[in-house]
Amino acid sequence: MTAPASPTKVRGETILDVNHLVKHFPITQGVLFQKKVGAVKAVDGVSFELRRGETLGIVGESGCGKSTLARLLMRLEKPTAGRATLAGRDLFAASGGELRRIRRNMQMVMQDPYTSLNPRMTVGDIIGEPFEIHPEAAPKGSRQRQVQELLDVVGLNPEHINRYPHQFSGGQRQRIGIARALALRPEVIVCDEPVSALDVSIQAQVINLLEQLQEEFGLSYIFIAHDLSVVRHIADRVAVMYLGRIVEIGTEDQIYERATHPYTQALLSAAPVPDPEARGHRSVIRLSGDVPSPADPPSGCHFRTRCWKAQEICATQDPQAVLRAADPHPSACHFAELLPGR
Repeated sequence: MTAPASPTKVRGETILDVNHLVKHFPITQGVLFQKKVGAVKAVDGVSFELRRGETLGIVGESGCGKSTLARLLMRLEKPTAGRATLAGRDLFAASGGELRRIRRNMQMVMQDPYTSLNPRMTVGDIIGEPFEIHPEAAPKGSRQRQVQELLDVVGLNPEHINRYPHQFSGGQRQRIGIARALALRPEVIVCDEPVSALDVSIQAQVINLLEQLQEEFGLSYIFIAHDLSVVRHIADRVAVMYLGRIVEIGTEDQIYERATHPYTQALLSAAPVPDPEARGHRSVIRLSGDVPSPADPPSGCHFRTRCWKAQEICATQDPQAVLRAADPHPSACHFAELLPGR
């Protein structure tokens, strides 16, 4: 199953380019004659690049738009505005055969290993289903062998090809989901909180498996999660989302050690610390108020209603993600700076 690297594919070059992606879900009134009265701004102008062989972690509170972003990239939702290209091909302009080829090159690992697998299908049928949709990927005579190879690659017994999902544990089911995502040999895999439903010890095994597969097949990951420690372990770069926008993006070290956006700093201060001694010497940033509704986000900076640095300019001007001299990584805050002592 090893996929040889093509000489034209250079590790580090951009494979997925997302520009000002927007998804607003309309709010309507009426039964017979529906009238649009507003919109839920689930994704509100997201831009980023994913490089070959890289893992981009996307973190943020529940409801910040992470999963909606994943659905947009998989073409499960149509964007309100914006553009995204995969290996130079426009994701949202493609249709028919072109869309099928694009979808073959970008697959997804779902969050819940229990509901993402059809209980009426055997493991062999589940993993082999992509070959039915894309028959050019595997001749019929070789499909069973390829499915067994995929089971072996993800650490499962190839002889269990005729078993059903209920005969496997949660961690094993997620491995089946990963094998299904690998079947068409994609270049990009979108992982939508793939370990959040698993025990901590099993989480580590699945994360290690994803890293091993990335090295073996030259994969690029978009890894969505709310667990900061999991993202730190696997991600090369991290994007922090708040209320439909990316507020800060940088390398793992820049985000976790030298964060400059107040929201990122608050998230990191709330993350559990395994060392009891270190836990007693850190200060926790407690945000005031609740997360605003994405149907009516604050003007200017979306975070200003909970930010201790907020001033008048924050209500009138939308901060742009620009490079700061103190630590050059994009941070969308008018007063971005390192915490004292950093």
